[in-house]
Amino acid sequence: MRSFFVVLLSGAGFLKGTMVLATLFLLFAFSAKAQESESNGKISGRVVDSLSGQPIDYATISLLTQGNDQAVNGTTTDDKGVFKLTGIAVGAYKVQFYFIGYHASVRNIVIGKTNSNAVIGDIKLVNSQTTLQAVTVTAEKSVIENKIDKMVYNVDKDITSQSGVATDVLKKVPQVSVDVDGNVELQGNSNIRFLINGKPSTIFGNNITDVLQTIPASQIQSIEIITSPGAKYDAEGTGGIINIILKKSTVQGINGSTSLTVGTRLDNGSVNLNMRHGSFGAHAYLSGNEQLNSTINSSQDRLSKDSATALQSSRLLQNGSSSFTRKGYQTGVGFDWDVNPHNSISGSLGYNYLAYTNNGTTNRQFITEDESGNPLSSISDIYNTTNNFNLKSYNYDLSYKKTFKTKDQELEVLYDYSEGDNYSYYQQVQKYISPDSIYSGSYGNNPGTSKETDIAINYTQPLPNDVTIETGAKTVLNQIASTSDVYLLNTASDDYNYNTTQSSSLNYKRNVYAYYLSGTFKLFKLLDMKAGIRDEYTDTKATFSNAGDVNIAPYNTVVPSIVISRSLKNNQTIKISYSHRIQRPDYRDLNPFVNASDPKNLTTGNTSLRPEVGDKIELGYNKSFEKGGNINVVLFYRGNRDDIQSYTTYYPTYRVGDSTYTNVAVTTRENVGREDNFGMNIFSFIPITSKINIRTNLAGFQRYITNGTLPGSNIQGFNYRLNLNATYEVSSTLTVEAFGNFNSPRTNVQGTMPSFTTYNFALRKQLFHKNGSIALTATNPFSEYVDQRTELTGQNFMLSNLRELPYRSFGVNFTYKFGKLEFKKVKEADDPNNPQDN
Repeated sequence: MRSFFVVLLSGAGFLKGTMVLATLFLLFAFSAKAQESESNGKISGRVVDSLSGQPIDYATISLLTQGNDQAVNGTTTDDKGVFKLTGIAVGAYKVQFYFIGYHASVRNIVIGKTNSNAVIGDIKLVNSQTTLQAVTVTAEKSVIENKIDKMVYNVDKDITSQSGVATDVLKKVPQVSVDVDGNVELQGNSNIRFLINGKPSTIFGNNITDVLQTIPASQIQSIEIITSPGAKYDAEGTGGIINIILKKSTVQGINGSTSLTVGTRLDNGSVNLNMRHGSFGAHAYLSGNEQLNSTINSSQDRLSKDSATALQSSRLLQNGSSSFTRKGYQTGVGFDWDVNPHNSISGSLGYNYLAYTNNGTTNRQFITEDESGNPLSSISDIYNTTNNFNLKSYNYDLSYKKTFKTKDQELEVLYDYSEGDNYSYYQQVQKYISPDSIYSGSYGNNPGTSKETDIAINYTQPLPNDVTIETGAKTVLNQIASTSDVYLLNTASDDYNYNTTQSSSLNYKRNVYAYYLSGTFKLFKLLDMKAGIRDEYTDTKATFSNAGDVNIAPYNTVVPSIVISRSLKNNQTIKISYSHRIQRPDYRDLNPFVNASDPKNLTTGNTSLRPEVGDKIELGYNKSFEKGGNINVVLFYRGNRDDIQSYTTYYPTYRVGDSTYTNVAVTTRENVGREDNFGMNIFSFIPITSKINIRTNLAGFQRYITNGTLPGSNIQGFNYRLNLNATYEVSSTLTVEAFGNFNSPRTNVQGTMPSFTTYNFALRKQLFHKNGSIALTATNPFSEYVDQRTELTGQNFMLSNLRELPYRSFGVNFTYKFGKLEFKKVKEADDPNNPQDN
């Protein structure tokens, strides 16, 4: 299999060039074909939920011949539940309608010479787990919804994550892995574009790990995973896109929900309020959490060799602990208003706050040895640190959508603005043990602001014979300003003095201008095809006080994408896709400021970084079973050139301004070379009985890292992940669940990151006619810590690091839904063929 991909990707340059031409050729060819083709048989209609009347998007439609049930055609519904089958020969057919979590429906249709156009109307699918009690309507969704361009994970079906945060939910999502620190990878790639409700935010420009751990799981409705984004999406993020959808109701009436969790390591809560009357709806929310004080134990052994004195080596031994607390909250309001049947507007305003504190003490011993390992000298000291961080950000957006007389013809204009103010502070003091005296110290203040403005316009034009053209343009304007003030301790006067050579400031602007064109059409009357191309022009200007203006030449990126899917009989689909993505270095990657808060482990940016560029090919298969079971298999190849990774170098002496640091490891970001990954992900949902179900998720990939100009040999390794979720419905109101997860060691350019195992148990009891629930959760109850051992090897050094992370926790969650829901028949829209004002 690998040889096949190697041959295929060896022509990557040819592939990119031909993709551009092929996309345009196919769009115009099929547009022309639409005008020339003869009128054959057609079947059209709409698929809706039997209770709410809401459209069901991406439902599977299969056309089978009567008698032998041979599949001859198929498609999926669009986001309005509408479908259309064309090019149908004269004959008798069965049309099968299916969507996960609903009972299948079948209609018999006859296409003749005089009745070649069959309009079915609304097909009402009945949810397989629908219950109707008095005025309460509950329509259960499947945990996983596999759509044509994304996978959706419905969070309300997840019990063990209920008392946790966003990262706890992401652990359950197919193709996603989360380590014990909260770092997220998608198909083994951490360069992910995160969105909230489909929109970017400056809050994600900060530490994504911290941000995700301040969003309560109770606030999340679903998570969308887009591994091969189409041309309409931004090209940023070689790993793909993760879109977090927050809770919001669209039913008539006033309603809401509240959730509160109290735990041994984490407290969180959320409140949601929704109001809808006629064509106007509004919503508001408030959520927050606090990670209680926890202590992390760590030890490190670094063996290094001075290249100037090759006969000597040095060993740095560190042993210490640190206490950590974190808190955050989010709040916002929004509205949507259908002004008339053809014009609607919506908007929202949000505010976010995040803060954490970390205090630590480390005992260190620095030993110098000769070539035989005999000690020449030994120095012991104590290192005390304090780190504080807080972020305040807000965002607002406004969008306008216009529909036309022609069905599915749409114009959309979007405006989004977000701004963040962050502040960080560190202090470090080093002192000898004997005699007890301070010999070095420093502290630093780092205030900064970030702003992002997104303006986009999208237009959709349907053409005859199910051809749809989409086009649009977007501008993304980023602006960041930051100051780092460093003060060094004068041990003689016991004063801290401002240090001009280590202090710095930056001004960073990056503007991205994009245009896209894509088309959706039938290929050979059998395949659903969507092909597109996106062009992004990036202009970056950066000024660093200690490096001056950095020359970053503007660059243009052409981003082709294509997806081809085929619906088969027996509720099967198969899909193949290709996408091209880019990962631009951000201002922290480029900033040459040296962070010396840990004097033996410095970090700095790299002004010479180039963008990382990636190509991805996916082959997917999905089958749904009548009793609710599902299996999804994805094979993928991802190749990145100018791959950006963290890289550590050892220096016997390293000078920063007027200060010299000895026996120090300096970590920065580098273009390490090329990375190729060949992998597979298998997800299955197995209903053992009507009360017991199991979800399994197995992922594995082989990674090859080919070094560029950096020292060291090429690297390869196999990485895998396995998790299992079992649910038992004891009664209609009592459910128990267990979840286990294992991640293997992960290969990087200088070694391996640690493996880890986590497990959760949960019990949920529904109360008050299922309007409320109480849940008990336990995480790693049989072990207090998760051990994380990291092994790194670089030029002239080897490092072994062990961290003991407190992970055991217990929690109690209470959730309650309130308000009045009104289910009324929605007034049908006017006939688009009738003349009226738009």
